Amino acid sequence: MQQPFDHIRNSKIAKTPDCNHSNRMLSGISFEPILTDFRIIFERDPAAHHWLEVLCCYPGFHALGLHRVAHWLHRRGVAFIPRFISHLGRFLTGIEIHPGAEIGKGVFIDHGMGVVIGETAVVGDYTLIYQGVTLGGTGKESGKRHPTLGKNVVVGAGAKVLGNIQIGDRVRIGAGSIVLRNVPDYCTVVGVPGRIISHKQDEHSPLEHGKLPDLEASVIQCLLERVEQLEQKLQTLTSQIKEKELVTKER
Repeated sequence: MQQPFDHIRNSKIAKTPDCNHSNRMLSGISFEPILTDFRIIFERDPAAHHWLEVLCCYPGFHALGLHRVAHWLHRRGVAFIPRFISHLGRFLTGIEIHPGAEIGKGVFIDHGMGVVIGETAVVGDYTLIYQGVTLGGTGKESGKRHPTLGKNVVVGAGAKVLGNIQIGDRVRIGAGSIVLRNVPDYCTVVGVPGRIISHKQDEHSPLEHGKLPDLEASVIQCLLERVEQLEQKLQTLTSQIKEKELVTKER
């Protein structure tokens, strides 16, 4: 038998928000990537001395934190706000990351001024990015038009990685390089356009990008050595010809 006021109680229950739906929405929020981004700074930057200094004075950490919020909203179809957060992050840090970009955990953007990461770019876990890096497109094509970086990649200062290309795990890209083609795992790329100069499967330090070989200097050195060899041969031949001429005159 229906009790008095049952219809009122049922109507209140019907209007109560779905707790499971709210939990599903909140389940997408994870602080683990942010904490990993925070910890990795102490491992990769010898100038990081105090947690408060990192929390307040590292623009790369701030930019990634704002991006993770913007990306979370972007994936849920929220309009305007994700782009506004991205624009605010660019104004505060000098780092521009589109809300659609997918960035893994433990990523470290060192200094970061002038870094640009496009909408469809994918950055793998524990990637190290220096200032002036661009992960961009090569035109106005639609769809996937930005690069995909694997894990533990190092991108040197001022490097440009352009187009829908694949950069493998533990790849090192030298400062100022322009990469336009796929790069396999464990490779080192330098130059304009970027060329693979070594392929070593080892656990190299992520901070050794400053020790990358100078490919152009090596080529020039080889040419200089070749020119010297040819000059020596020419001098030898010239001497032999003069000796023959003297012998002929004496006769």
